[in-house]
Amino acid sequence: MLTEGALWSRYDADVDKAEPVNLGDAPRCPKCGTFIGLLKWLPPYRVELELHGEELGDFIKCSAYDLLISERFAEAFRAEGLTGLEGFHPVEVLRVRRKGKRALKPITVPRYYVVSSRFGRAAVDLVLNRVRTLRTPTCPECRSGGINAINGFVLEPGTWSGEDIFRPRGMPGENVVSERFKSFVERHGLTNMVLTPTEQFVWDPGKRGPAPLPTA
Repeated sequence: MLTEGALWSRYDADVDKAEPVNLGDAPRCPKCGTFIGLLKWLPPYRVELELHGEELGDFIKCSAYDLLISERFAEAFRAEGLTGLEGFHPVEVLRVRRKGKRALKPITVPRYYVVSSRFGRAAVDLVLNRVRTLRTPTCPECRSGGINAINGFVLEPGTWSGEDIFRPRGMPGENVVSERFKSFVERHGLTNMVLTPTEQFVWDPGKRGPAPLPTA
């Protein structure tokens, strides 16, 4: 399953990192040196939220792997022994911007933590996925090729080591979750999360269509 924030829902919100924003080095592939992520967000963790919906949810995606989760999300995740999130640093919410009629209504601001999803050993299958890339991946470690269309993808058998949320090699900008994570979200009623089977996930702004499957 792949997880994203619920756009256009009652919990739809954006995150702006407040100044000063301290950034560390971006991660690189240990084998080929290619960048495999964004500059790392360092403390202080201070944000302004822009709420497009009616109320703030338990999950807000800040970047490809910086995620804001509510205190109840964080406590339940750790209590049940789920894996794949790192950090759990408290976040200071400086203000929440709202527009229109919703701006007149009182709002409860949860206590948030910033976490990052683990860049795991799981890898996108280079043969069976339907992902179009700018170039053929040549590094067996990061499998980077520059993605320009996704019409479903699968993981290479035997590469996943069991994390409940992770970013796979070959697709470091997406968060993949386990069936156990899906059950966890449903049991706790965690809000602002949309879970989509990886085989059905589509991101194709150029309407290029699925990558062709290899011929025998």
